Amino acid sequence: MEQTNYAATILSIVGVTLLEFYEPLLPWLLFAFMLILSDLRFGILASKKRGEEIRHSRMWRRTFNKAMDYVCWVTLAGLCSRSIGVVFGIPVVSMGLLIIIYGIEISSCVNNYFVYKGIKKKFNFWKLLNRPEVENAIEEEDVKSEK
Repeated sequence: MEQTNYAATILSIVGVTLLEFYEPLLPWLLFAFMLILSDLRFGILASKKRGEEIRHSRMWRRTFNKAMDYVCWVTLAGLCSRSIGVVFGIPVVSMGLLIIIYGIEISSCVNNYFVYKGIKKKFNFWKLLNRPEVENAIEEEDVKSEK
């Protein structure tokens, strides 16, 4: 009986600690979940447009792998904000880390959407950060990249 009480106490302490850590990071995890689902959707549609075979096992494996990667990246950003962010007063490192990671995923989603719609352009997230005009972030597609 005492072992059950100890296990319940330990699990509740660990659970509360994890909840306190991840609570401010929940919006970032939800944003990652939305990006993963939209990239999955537009990736499937782009693959169909290109005439590629869609293997469901690979699709789910890559989606689950991407979800675990985002949990790791958001956890790392949370750790950086609690360690390095305290020194600067604002979480500069964690914000930069999340901008880089989410920028890559946003580029992937938009480029898959362009392929699905038949638009011969590529979206460059890094050019969008340099200039406020969205038109400058959309480049002509290189013909060699399709081969």
